[in-house]
Amino acid sequence: MLHRLMLGFYQLLLALAGLAMVGAFTAIALNILARLFGWNIPGLDGYAGYAIAAALFLALPSTLQHNEHIRATLLLDHVKPGVRGAMELLSLALGLGLSAYLAWFSVRLVWVSYTLHDVAPTGDATPMWIPQLSMALGAVGFTLAFVQALWSRLSGQAFFAEPSAEATHVD
Repeated sequence: MLHRLMLGFYQLLLALAGLAMVGAFTAIALNILARLFGWNIPGLDGYAGYAIAAALFLALPSTLQHNEHIRATLLLDHVKPGVRGAMELLSLALGLGLSAYLAWFSVRLVWVSYTLHDVAPTGDATPMWIPQLSMALGAVGFTLAFVQALWSRLSGQAFFAEPSAEATHVD
């Protein structure tokens, strides 16, 4: 039950990442059109950057669950299964620690920006806690994904999605 709930949460974050990519495309296209017609729309470069950062962070949990982060398996492929299991556990524990560190400071950054009324230095003066919120949400989701991956590994359940035949095909 909890496993399905978390997978749904990762899918929600992935959908928000997709919307952020559409937002980045829209901001960039609008900026190009504005320059062609001599208009000045302040903040479009900033909004495109915020949307790209949001897409990156919001997609982290789903990317981890689908096993699509870059993994250096050169060493893992040449060790005994017992050593491989220990190394994978250590890697998941380190990933959990680093992602929790990132999540803590991302949430803290949002809170500090909100309490200090921090605004973007551009002409639109966007409150910085708004774009930072997507980073914090993605980092918290990433931490939860590592918790789930580590728990699944310890309990002998599968967390990572199996790669499709198309993903492993090399031309």
